This record gives sequence, structure tokens and C-alpha cells, in this order.
Amino acid sequence: MDPWLIWLIVAAVLIVAEIFTLTAALGMLGAAALITAGSAAAGLSAPFQFLVFTVVATVTIIFVRPVALRHVLQPQRERFGVDALVGKAAYVVTEVTDMEGRVRIGGEEWTARSYDETLVIPRGATVDVMEISGSTALVYPRE
Repeated sequence: MDPWLIWLIVAAVLIVAEIFTLTAALGMLGAAALITAGSAAAGLSAPFQFLVFTVVATVTIIFVRPVALRHVLQPQRERFGVDALVGKAAYVVTEVTDMEGRVRIGGEEWTARSYDETLVIPRGATVDVMEISGSTALVYPRE
């Protein structure tokens, strides 16, 4: 079997393994094996093929992997779903206590409870959504 084909198989195995592990390290090694397959197809001898693999793998692991991980592990910039409602203003439709109440958040009516259990928030007040628990908004009055 030709050396370039062996390197190509190694590259494919490493890249497929990367899909299942998501560590970025196996992907970098797969890329190094792919580049080495090209050098083997160009006619480099076995010792130089291993040198090419070692150099490319080292460079990608040291320099490329940290950049890739930094982009993958970024915190989510936008909030979606009910998380996007936290911090928004709401209008009290019916009096809100620690047990019951209703508020309007962005055109939708939600069940609500007072974030501070000792407060009773009158109808017509403007409140801030502090937390969403299930389908209930925990609210606190604005000053």
C-alpha cells in the first residue's frame, strides 16, 4: 500500500474521531496527517514524512488549537426564549402577591409572583422581571 494512502486513512480516522470527541486536538492531528499525505504523494521519504507530521502537528496544537477553542467556548451573546425576558419591564394586570397575579410582558400575559414575598404590587404598576420559574414570572416593582 502506498504511504500517502496510509496517511490519508490515518487523517480520516483522526477527523472522524474528532467529530465524536470535540476536543480540537484530534482534528489538528488529522490535518497534520492530511498534509503529510500530500508530502508522501510528492515523493518524500518516510523519515521526512514523520518530520512533516511532527512539525505540522506541533504547530497546530500549540498555535491553532487555542484559537479554535477560544472561538468554540465563547459565552452565548444573546439570550433566547424565557431567558430573554429576564430584566424586561412588565405591566401589572392583576395585583401581584407572593401567591398569585398576572403581568403583561411584551404583549403576552404571564402568571406572576412577587420576587419579594412580603410585597403586594398593585394593578397598573410597572415591574421588572427578575426571574422566570416555569411559566411564572417573578417580578419586583420599579422605583
